[in-house]
Amino acid sequence: MTIRVFFLCLLGLCTGVLQAAVLEGVGHANIREGNLAQARAEARQAAMRDLALQYEARVSTTDTIENGELTQSYTELSAQAKVRNATIVDEYRRGNLLRVIVRADMAGADASDESMCKAAEASGLRKRVAVTAFPVLRPVQAGSPGLNDAAQELPRALVARLQARYSMEVLGATSLQLFSNLPDAPTAQANPASNHLTNVVQLARELGAQFVVSGVIRDISLADPGAWGSSIADRIKRRFNRVDTRRRFAVELMIFDGFSGSPVLRQRFETLAPWQPSGSGSGGFASAGFSGTEWGRAVSGVMDDMAGAVSKALACQPFMTRITRVAGEHVTLASGATAGLRPGQELSLYRSQRYFDSLQGTPELSDTGATLVLNNVHPDFSNGRMSTEAGQVNIQRDDLAIIW
Repeated sequence: MTIRVFFLCLLGLCTGVLQAAVLEGVGHANIREGNLAQARAEARQAAMRDLALQYEARVSTTDTIENGELTQSYTELSAQAKVRNATIVDEYRRGNLLRVIVRADMAGADASDESMCKAAEASGLRKRVAVTAFPVLRPVQAGSPGLNDAAQELPRALVARLQARYSMEVLGATSLQLFSNLPDAPTAQANPASNHLTNVVQLARELGAQFVVSGVIRDISLADPGAWGSSIADRIKRRFNRVDTRRRFAVELMIFDGFSGSPVLRQRFETLAPWQPSGSGSGGFASAGFSGTEWGRAVSGVMDDMAGAVSKALACQPFMTRITRVAGEHVTLASGATAGLRPGQELSLYRSQRYFDSLQGTPELSDTGATLVLNNVHPDFSNGRMSTEAGQVNIQRDDLAIIW
């Protein structure tokens, strides 16, 4: 008879509710062939493992018992923790042995926390997002001077919410309309003048953005177009609530990857609430008076939901930045301290490739197996040293550095 016995132990203080904490981890690595950058990267990884085990470690043991005797025992040590703002605070070298100390903000890994996903380290960095105009599909539906500027005011309000509440670099490009064929946006077509997704890539390159947020206001019509007539009969009907004075608001939000043009999220948001014309003091779209009306508050709630959807969709995405210069083992990136990068941080290097038979298609990324450890970090760019010669893995300008 075979009996399998399974035990699960939580080490340290993991039996209680874990709170965020700032901890220091120690890592060691051997310096081989004088490659200090590679040793530093390995020591940093070891220190990160030490941090995770300090904060939340789990030991699982499986024993196999046959006829009352222990015949096999398997023990596994694992850790699940969210690491943010990891920084090398001390480095010591003795001969060919390198020791580093890493300090980081630690938080427990809650399986119900969708924002964590798999991007533990990338979640601590600020991804750059460009927000463009949200044109109105049928401008005639506005029918009011206060709503004519919704195409620009909606993305401006979205920019303000993203900047205030979420950890990302937000660039406002609210005067730029990404699509010319609004009914079918964002469908790609062969005609470059239409909704070709290369527009997204070009815009993202010009702004240095990793993602582009855009959309279309699909419906802003009155539930009853005759509800606000100027005749005496119309006024009497409104006075006795005999007409439907509600206005619709339906907007389609779209998020695109700036390096490939591929869609990340496409979601529709809708609301319907009583509306009053601008002459009643409601003011322009997203203005102070606007937020004092029932329809304005309903639309503001939609914009809150849109900002939350953007944050949720991007939280699980890796941090990606372009390579702007390569010289031997030295590489310069298009992102720096404003994105949250710090000296000693390690990024994986990927080749971006297109093929002659699909030049307009999504570029393919291939992992070179090489890494970059940052030495110098400036506000809008950074540079460091590769773990190998660039020529050996063919890393070039416009390839990508990624943190997952």
